[in-house]
Amino acid sequence: METTTNKSDLKTDWIYSPAPESTDHIRINQRYDLFINGEFLLPEKEKYFETINPANEKKLADVAEADQADVNTAVTAARKAYENVWSKMDPAERGKYIYRIARLIQERAREFAVIETMDGGKPIRESRDIDIPLVSAHFFYYAGWADKLEYAFPGKQARSIGVAGQIIPWNFPLLMAAWKLAPALATGNTVVLKPAETTPLTAMKLAEIIQEADLPPGVVNIINGDGKTGRALVEHPGIDKIAFTGSTEVGKLIMKTVAGTGKRYTLELGGKAANIIFEDAAIDQAVEGIIDGIFFNQGHVCCAGSRLFVQESVAETVISKLKNRMETLIVGDPLDKNTDIGAINSKMQLDKIKMYVDIGLNEGGTVYQSSCKLPEKGYWHAPTLFTDVSQSHRIVQEEIFGPVLAVQTFRTVDEVITKANNTPYGLSGGVWTDKGAKIFKVSKAIRAGVLWANTFNKFDPSSPFGGYKESGMGREGGLEGLQPYVNLV
Repeated sequence: METTTNKSDLKTDWIYSPAPESTDHIRINQRYDLFINGEFLLPEKEKYFETINPANEKKLADVAEADQADVNTAVTAARKAYENVWSKMDPAERGKYIYRIARLIQERAREFAVIETMDGGKPIRESRDIDIPLVSAHFFYYAGWADKLEYAFPGKQARSIGVAGQIIPWNFPLLMAAWKLAPALATGNTVVLKPAETTPLTAMKLAEIIQEADLPPGVVNIINGDGKTGRALVEHPGIDKIAFTGSTEVGKLIMKTVAGTGKRYTLELGGKAANIIFEDAAIDQAVEGIIDGIFFNQGHVCCAGSRLFVQESVAETVISKLKNRMETLIVGDPLDKNTDIGAINSKMQLDKIKMYVDIGLNEGGTVYQSSCKLPEKGYWHAPTLFTDVSQSHRIVQEEIFGPVLAVQTFRTVDEVITKANNTPYGLSGGVWTDKGAKIFKVSKAIRAGVLWANTFNKFDPSSPFGGYKESGMGREGGLEGLQPYVNLV
């Protein structure tokens, strides 16, 4: 560790020596084809797109783009596997396959973590310590439910639905795949999965795991592409259930598309989470929770705590501590273990974040940004804090999906509940106080699917996740995550 002295204010700053994670143990193919019926197949029109590392803009691989014909091939394979093999298999045997997938992911966890960071831009600490362990945990959890559905739904008989079309986002690529695949497989359904076009690589590595686990061909099919591919999957008549995580705008289009078709669907959409700090909270702990909830993940989380409400009596202290903590955050190479904030996933997303910062300034907000030096190559944005904003400001009402925090103050419990609920979203929120009664009052009154108390962004496979209002419908995770994939008779 080295030290330097900032002569302007005589403050000593610590600079950590680089600690990059090795990439010697990973293998990324130059080209990835479609994974259909247990094999890697050429796309019908032999079209490919590039996936790049957002930290340095270097190409990682060419990935096959599926068109309507490819989608049809994948759905046909899934239907055949469902009717002939998977739905007829003894549930305990299905559980063994899912358990095997979980173990193989554990064995290759380091490889998955590095590829997730290279393809998505998130810090290696997050990929290594949160994302990939949760992936295997979800497969382990649902492997256990495969032969226990009679206990999951007492007095009912759970029957699989058929073929599920699953569309996942770029912020948690492999974790979102696990959230959707594991319960679908445990309940006897087969799947066609479409990853986000900017983060397809860990899904393709998962295809290798599926091959290694000897999963029957066609049970899981993985195809890549942009919105056109996703639309073809949603519209396909052979799909019985759609599971989508992404923007509210696309979620509304999916609802319109499947209306009247009889297809089941679950939607996990946008969010604008309220993080509430009361005057009796442990302030330093709360500040660290705020940083974790919006900056450590670059704000690339639908449940990111992007709205902060601070009780007036401690507002000055909290904002001062937040600014000081922001100055200590390390922005840089996502593969460096010292890095707190990695790269923005794509240029398009970076441009959106910059647009909202400009909007916030034009609407009269006061901005504070970390003085960190941003790398010249890649897509980067400094941690940003807005004060002097109101409920009517767009940066308070609209999802930004970036490291931008809007701060407001409040005086009473009823006032902050009203402000927290004044949003079209209802996905998550946080409460910081040492009073248990206050936690119960606020958490019951706030219309959000997940509320954390004196912590933030904590997940467990046994706990359901989902929102209200424009944050979607249905739940993923836990016992509730099984229900969207079964018919109960």
